[in-house]
Amino acid sequence: MRSEKYIQPDELNVDNVFENVNYVIPIYQRNYAWRKDEIEQLLMDIDDLDETNSSKYYLGSLVVNQVQPRVYEVIDGQQRLTTLFLLLRYLDHPSVERNPLKFEAREKSNITLGEIETVMDSKEPSLYSEELVEGYEIIKKYFQSKNANDDYKKRFKDKFSTVTIIRTQVPQNIDLNHYFEIMNTRGEQLELHEIVKAKILGAIKSENGFSEEDKKDKLIAATIWDACAQMDNYLQMVLPVKIREKLFSANWDMLRVADFSDLRDIFNAENNSDETQFTLKTILQAPDPTVSNQIDDREEENERFESIINFPNFLLQVNEAMEMTETDRDSGLDDKRFLDLLKDRWASKEKALEFIYALLKYRYLFDRYIIKREYIGEYKVEGKWSLQKLVMYEDKKGRKPSYKSTLDSMDQEEGTDNQQLRLLESCLRVTYTSPKTMHWIARVLTNVNKEQDGKLLIPTLEKYCCQKIESSDYRNRSGFGIDRIVFTYLDYLLARDRASEFSNFQFQFRNSIEHFFPQHPINADNSVTVENRDLLGNLALITVSANSKFSNRFPIEKVEHFPNIIEQSPKLKAMSDLLKKYDRKWDNNSVKEHNASMLSLLETEIEKYK
Repeated sequence: MRSEKYIQPDELNVDNVFENVNYVIPIYQRNYAWRKDEIEQLLMDIDDLDETNSSKYYLGSLVVNQVQPRVYEVIDGQQRLTTLFLLLRYLDHPSVERNPLKFEAREKSNITLGEIETVMDSKEPSLYSEELVEGYEIIKKYFQSKNANDDYKKRFKDKFSTVTIIRTQVPQNIDLNHYFEIMNTRGEQLELHEIVKAKILGAIKSENGFSEEDKKDKLIAATIWDACAQMDNYLQMVLPVKIREKLFSANWDMLRVADFSDLRDIFNAENNSDETQFTLKTILQAPDPTVSNQIDDREEENERFESIINFPNFLLQVNEAMEMTETDRDSGLDDKRFLDLLKDRWASKEKALEFIYALLKYRYLFDRYIIKREYIGEYKVEGKWSLQKLVMYEDKKGRKPSYKSTLDSMDQEEGTDNQQLRLLESCLRVTYTSPKTMHWIARVLTNVNKEQDGKLLIPTLEKYCCQKIESSDYRNRSGFGIDRIVFTYLDYLLARDRASEFSNFQFQFRNSIEHFFPQHPINADNSVTVENRDLLGNLALITVSANSKFSNRFPIEKVEHFPNIIEQSPKLKAMSDLLKKYDRKWDNNSVKEHNASMLSLLETEIEKYK
């Protein structure tokens, strides 16, 4: 039997990934499948790097099998590697000039990689890989949207050169079928948040060793952690019943603990005769302490609600909220620096216990004051935005949990303030789609923890939006260079100020900038000049599918044939109203009038919060 030789993983700068080596993507790997969301997320991650920060930024991992000297078969990470190749090709990086990436038995893909700019001009799809061309086009449009000049590209390249990737080579002489079998059996690799859990619990020990109190504290911390990790359930629904009764007021409307020592008193953990060993392995394999004693309809609730972030991102939000309490600055939500951002939380026993209490407190506030996606009734399939608190009330049938509007009393229907806050948060949610950009969540948690008044969140978040818009240089931007927050906040303002007209308006995930008067009109119609077509007054934000339906149609056709698309955006609805006001005409005067109106609306709002 041949021995398996293990090789130390390589930590490679992205400039060197393709240097003097070749990669082959085997036939059993799927085709290139990354789309706009994944590619733009990668580009934004790089764009947002702080050039003054010396900490390393990891792009991810690449698993390979060496089949010849300097020739690697890609086992895992081909989507990331292919995107990296396309980006380097766009940046004219010398390491990809000799085409070091090949697809096994996919000649069309190889031709596309080798001559990407040429095949993009081809009118015959059978000659090239549409997926690769689309990926390259997304990269190209991203830079165009940034009005990328040589200086911008240089800064991007400088940031890009600091990024690293881990290339892991499977053991030499290994049976790859056996390797895949092992990987499938083991499932996913250890998650970073599981490592953080073990680190924090491991820090809960006294200087003189592991005491009985430490053992109880670890049990408390593990229970709180596991409950908070179930993001699609309200916290009260997943805590052990006896603990829940003591943690919250009778109607679940208040958290009754002020620090970890209060938690310790409530849990009053029993002493175990056998000392528990809290190693990484035992903690990760331990049964969930919240499985028993749960409310009957928890499974239904799990299908009803969906959190807008996952648990690892929530941990970063808690960390940022704790930092913000002291500095009023964003500390960082970049999951590529996950362990680095959180490492101070297990620096001592005191810090670990402080973080566990903060996790509980902010999770309770998160459930009450941060929107969720709710799937119920007529919204069972598509869902709707929900801002509700979970309370316990009593009627003739006994005590039972109920969902009530966060800013309203238990016997009220949803009021104006709750509707407005729900609308405002959903505006931010669809604008900042990447968890690393959702700093507004930590600001909400910090604010409501300090002020104890949810209604104050409305001016807090409006001011936040205004600051984002002003810093975007919106007055000097046009076309695809206008930040998404400009469009979504205008939609919010119009829906807020004309509440009766837009009472049923719901923000959707929209990322396509629509030219109401088309960029390339049929029959060379010049009712709107080329320069005016890119003004804010001629633009709105809609879904990609809606943009495809609109195509190069004229404004009146869009309004009459696609009323449902018009309803996607209050700003687009305002443009439609203006069109009807001027006898179905949309020209330079219409664009300028709407442009002035929208800029005035933004400037008035920004001035209000200065």
